[in-house]
Amino acid sequence: MPIRLVAIDLDDTLLNSGLKISDPCIRNIQAARSQGVIVTLATGRMYSSALPYALELKADVPLITYQGALIKNSRTSEVIYYQPLSMDMAVETMEYFKQAGVHYHTYFDDRLCLESMNEEGAAYARLAGVHPLLLDSLVESCRSGQEALKIMAVIRDQELLLELESELKHKYGNSLNITRSKPHYLEVMNPLANKADALRLVARYYGIQQEEVMAVGDSYNDLAMIKWAGIGVAMGNAREEVKAAADYITSSNEEYGVAEALQRWVLEQGLT
Repeated sequence: MPIRLVAIDLDDTLLNSGLKISDPCIRNIQAARSQGVIVTLATGRMYSSALPYALELKADVPLITYQGALIKNSRTSEVIYYQPLSMDMAVETMEYFKQAGVHYHTYFDDRLCLESMNEEGAAYARLAGVHPLLLDSLVESCRSGQEALKIMAVIRDQELLLELESELKHKYGNSLNITRSKPHYLEVMNPLANKADALRLVARYYGIQQEEVMAVGDSYNDLAMIKWAGIGVAMGNAREEVKAAADYITSSNEEYGVAEALQRWVLEQGLT
């Protein structure tokens, strides 16, 4: 069946190392859209961090953000899906990371929220292109009614990150969605917040079947949507587990892999 919906991850997928969308990728996205294909973004980033890229692409589509916790239209700001963490789970996760002695931050009302501007927080704010909000206590803010869309720990020690990930998964099982995006990012969301479920909702929103969907990504947080989509595409720079789960492996993000995948599965197919 022809592809009618494409979901593309941002970091290390659509974006190059300079956090830019290359001209070949922009051209092929525009060509796909001219054929009537819907192209959206599916990212762990905040909505406000993903939005500038959607506007650069002149997209008018629901954006999958926060790993699927928030689906919100890039033009109308219509919210299609919203699944924050429960207060209890958010507080427990924050206290867990605090006890482990690692940096963590969260997101209230689509704002990056920190307790202090340390090196990890500053680096993340630069990457996301947003200005953080400093709060006295993230835990108390959450207890006071602020809803956390995601909690992220930034851990440079890979052994420690894997240990904490394993402990969290063992402790909470299916009560949380726990995943990794970049190698040093450990992310915690509502179990109903994942890219596969979000992509399913966007497809249903447009009346598109699973077989007509293509998903492109590179990391562990992309695995579910790559497995769910009719065509799952892994970047050439993707983790080995992601490549193993994909139907097709394209070039790296530095070699215009998204443009190549669109050419192969959307543009050429549209000409037959």
